[in-house]
Amino acid sequence: MKFTAEQIAGILEGIVVGDSNIEVYKLSKIEEGTQGSLTFLSNPKYTPYIYTTEASVTIVNSDFEPENPIVTTLIKVEDAYEGFSKLLEYYNQIKLNKSGIEQPSYISETTNSPDDIYIGAFAYIGENVVIGKNVKIFPNAYIGDNVKLGDNTVIFSGGKIYADCIIGNNCVINSGAIIGADGFGFAPSKNGKYSKIPQIGNVIIEDYVDIGAGTTIDRATMGSTIIGYGVKLDNQIQIAHNVEIGKNTVIAAQTGVAGSTKIGEGCLIGGQVGIAGHLVIGNNVRIQAQSGIGRNVKDDEILQGSPAITYGDYNKSYVYFKNLPKIVKNINELEKKVDGNN
Repeated sequence: MKFTAEQIAGILEGIVVGDSNIEVYKLSKIEEGTQGSLTFLSNPKYTPYIYTTEASVTIVNSDFEPENPIVTTLIKVEDAYEGFSKLLEYYNQIKLNKSGIEQPSYISETTNSPDDIYIGAFAYIGENVVIGKNVKIFPNAYIGDNVKLGDNTVIFSGGKIYADCIIGNNCVINSGAIIGADGFGFAPSKNGKYSKIPQIGNVIIEDYVDIGAGTTIDRATMGSTIIGYGVKLDNQIQIAHNVEIGKNTVIAAQTGVAGSTKIGEGCLIGGQVGIAGHLVIGNNVRIQAQSGIGRNVKDDEILQGSPAITYGDYNKSYVYFKNLPKIVKNINELEKKVDGNN
């Protein structure tokens, strides 16, 4: 799909400096730009590349003035980074602008859906499913019985939504994500075996939530596992049964949250963090990557380490830790001196 500089400027409400009719059909980094590509310049340290790039069109800040001759056509906007992001979103909407029902696919007669949806080939839609407006369900997706999908939600290929789960408006469920699998509930018996505890709850995902590829969110034993408004979950995250995550919290890849833990609003949680069960994590908490959380956390705390301690204490302690061999050597020498003096 090709766009002219003039068309792009119209989308971004920008000004063209150069050939307004030049066309682009791909994206590139500014240092790797080639004919037909679109790039952007927002970080000053990349400014030298504006004079060597072969990209056909470059988005720049409105106050940018070249100091040397350039070949690329410029589109001046108020904020180049924001403008490029807006353009990516626009392109993504066009790319995903699918409609209709492909065959073969299975859609239960009891499904309630509008006409403006897309259902890809080999998708399965179970009994009593309610599908909102402009929903897109890509090939090989599974939607179980009694599921509700809100308006403008996208289920990418291979996404699986188990029975009774509720997905809000404007959500994205990426490939391989599993919503509503059984929580990890087993009761030990006297003979050493474990009996499965039925998991009869569901998962509720509120509006504007993004779920990464391969992430799993378990259904509640009873009640609901709840993912709040605006939450962003990276790839390969495990959210256990009855967990609640507050609005606008962001969690990076390979993090695991054990059952019944409640995470507050506006938290930032790094990759490979482990959070034990039945804890309460406050609002606006920051947890550094690879930390282990085994206690309740107050609002606004910044934690690091395993078991995690406050970020400042961790950094102070690490200064001593990395010098530990030297410190031990000095202690041994002092002990020898003391023994010699005695």
